[in-house]
Amino acid sequence: MAVVLGTERAPPRSLDRLIRPRSIAVFGGKEAHRVIEQCDRTGFSGQIWPVHPREEEILGRRCYRSVAKLPEAPDAAFVGVNRALTIDIIRELSARGAGGAICYASGFREAASELFDGTDLQEALVAAAGDMPIVGPNCYGFINMLDGALLWPDQHGMQRVARGVAVLTQSSNIACNISMQKRGLPLAYVMTAGNQAQTGLSDLACAVVEDPRVTAVGLHVEGFDSIEALERLAERARELHKPVVTLKVGKSEAAKLATISHTASLAGNDRVSSALLARLGIGRVDTLPELLETLKLLHLHGPLGSADISSMSCSGGEASLMADAGVKRRVNFRPLREDQRQPLKESLGEMVAIANPLDYHTFVWGNREKQTTAFIAMMRGGYALNLIVLDFPRLDRCDAADWVTTCEAVIDAAKTTGAAAGIVASLGENMPEETALSLMGAGVVPFFGIDEALAAAEVAAAIGAAWARPAAPPLMAAAVPDGEAVTLTEAEAKAELARAGIAVPPGRTAKSPTQAADAAEVLGFPVVLKGLGIAHKTEAGAVRLDLTSRDQVLAAAEAMALVAPGFLVEKMVAKPVAEVIVGAMRDAVAGPVLTIGAGGILVELLDDTAILTLPTTEEAIREAIHGLKISRLMGGYRGAPKADVASLVRVVAAVASYVVANAAKLDELEINPIMVLPDGYGAVAADALIRRRK
Repeated sequence: MAVVLGTERAPPRSLDRLIRPRSIAVFGGKEAHRVIEQCDRTGFSGQIWPVHPREEEILGRRCYRSVAKLPEAPDAAFVGVNRALTIDIIRELSARGAGGAICYASGFREAASELFDGTDLQEALVAAAGDMPIVGPNCYGFINMLDGALLWPDQHGMQRVARGVAVLTQSSNIACNISMQKRGLPLAYVMTAGNQAQTGLSDLACAVVEDPRVTAVGLHVEGFDSIEALERLAERARELHKPVVTLKVGKSEAAKLATISHTASLAGNDRVSSALLARLGIGRVDTLPELLETLKLLHLHGPLGSADISSMSCSGGEASLMADAGVKRRVNFRPLREDQRQPLKESLGEMVAIANPLDYHTFVWGNREKQTTAFIAMMRGGYALNLIVLDFPRLDRCDAADWVTTCEAVIDAAKTTGAAAGIVASLGENMPEETALSLMGAGVVPFFGIDEALAAAEVAAAIGAAWARPAAPPLMAAAVPDGEAVTLTEAEAKAELARAGIAVPPGRTAKSPTQAADAAEVLGFPVVLKGLGIAHKTEAGAVRLDLTSRDQVLAAAEAMALVAPGFLVEKMVAKPVAEVIVGAMRDAVAGPVLTIGAGGILVELLDDTAILTLPTTEEAIREAIHGLKISRLMGGYRGAPKADVASLVRVVAAVASYVVANAAKLDELEINPIMVLPDGYGAVAADALIRRRK
């Protein structure tokens, strides 16, 4: 079975007519009524055609008896009837040449455990649609507030916008919740995907990203529908400079493999998802509030040029909160430049300690001119994002005039400097919606929460860094191999690796204790003795290190013969600076991936790993190694020698090439440990496991 690079499925159906319709047909009872109501409330200017077998009119509009009786093929249809009738209507719409349909009914594949025919009905639905796009089934539909087109049978909290972000989710209830947000985020589209029987979430995202009025895309993802579509989305987002950010939840789609190595458990399918998204330049957040706050930043300012940020507040407590929150984020409160210090001291006074984060006290509170001068001095520091912490008082009980003054000073400073700025309410409820909307209109991000603001900065900076690099090549796609799985002996595995250019210790196999002792004398002492045909040798007592004589080897081999049918005798590797694990496993979504991390007996204790999707580069490998905790040890910790990291990079690159070349039959690969020797002395694969198909 050959390895295929960057395979593409059939070209996607155009969703333009469906998501930006000029005519809408609605089928059903109360749900159809609601769709018409929502379109009327938002001022949809196109045609709406109700279809009903008995009603003469719905909400003042003439009813048609069937698809065939419609004036023309509708651009979009909302099909809110039972599951069996849905299939018939979809078939008729497809034959008429409709632009697409939302399938509202449930009882398809999502109910297969309760309904014996659920899967069959879903397949029949897809067949009935043919070339016509359908979204669902078990789907609420979508809201398009750019054109006022809602194929949506429920309430929502959105308003018409001229431009904004698109948020897509598999969950109809999450979509409802997002539509009710009061954070000042301009929502252009909110879409649901339901069962994704034919059209997936990534397909929908690819369609909305092409709308020139969309600035950024947010995805709430339970499971990736199509890697090809996700790659296509990432590529187009980069080309159009419209960032994508995801909230990936739920257990991974990866197949449950019976593993005999550490690699699969170390990789963790959620980590594979993160590596995949990072490769594609797609941001990832952990919570729904982080998703919305990040989208606000991306809507106004796009990806950030760095992770350098500044923070100002009129409280030392708030400055401490900001500094502490930054510890767990990949953001950098870079120290102020010398040319900032004097202007800040002149505007704030000698009693203010000039630092970042900066507590500017209350000496300039309520003074727009002095606040503006101070904010300008900070914003001229070259930071990618400048934050000012400001919690508003309750507007129903307090006077917020001085807080408004501070907002005006921030807006003035941002306009003067052209810097990206945000106002952060440490408690989200302390940012009034009208204030958030006003700040967004002025180009200043209103952040609800310190953690959320820093998450947004971290993600926007990560996307910026990814876009600054050349785009990664398409992921390697290889079908899951057929045939019986076979585990090579360590000697066979090392022979394979040696042919791939990976250094292994000199060694010989032996069938008896005497042959093992003879082999040791030929190799020269000290040696290592290992039992062949045993997966976890240490636990089985099938490894003996640093044997220095024939008698020691003979005695060890005789004891080991009780559990091992044969032996591997190897030259003892010199003491390493560090031990590293490199493994490969097959993820059902991302394909073959590499794990690299702290190895040896520390492999599971430290849980210090990075994931590399394939194909990869030496630059990506070097960056992954640098991000490990163990990299400090390899850098010459506390006077110890530095490790030969360059050789380690070459070894990992050779492993990656081996995996790519053998992906069609490889199940698992693990080298644990790679002994990373002092600088200039190389890196040696001390133990290896390969499991592949016949």
